[in-house]
Amino acid sequence: MIDFLRRALRKRSERIAAGTPDGIPCMARHPAGAGRWRVGRVLTGPGGVRWEPRRGEPVPLTGGRATGVRPPSVKEGISINPGARIVACAYGSGEPGGTIEIAVMPFDLRELLEAVPQAGQDGSAP
Repeated sequence: MIDFLRRALRKRSERIAAGTPDGIPCMARHPAGAGRWRVGRVLTGPGGVRWEPRRGEPVPLTGGRATGVRPPSVKEGISINPGARIVACAYGSGEPGGTIEIAVMPFDLRELLEAVPQAGQDGSAP
């Protein structure tokens, strides 16, 4: 199992180094706490951060802030990988705003938190 994870991480690093980043693989449910976990990717680019499900319309995460990180519950561990970490996010403001939960593997967590910074972090801190 460890070898599989190392190979996946190495393959992903090679793709990024080759200039073909494919986003952060994840599962998400939108709105947070409701509905099914759907397979997709979090993509960053000139258009901003967005979650693109395998099928369906992308969800722009404009003004997105990570409000918490937690392990999955036993029930959630059946639907998603029990080793994943769930990042709760709030995005937008006012009427078009919303919430989303994004489940990523631990080795992708840092990259996701760079794309969607945690709430309460001050950009001017050293």
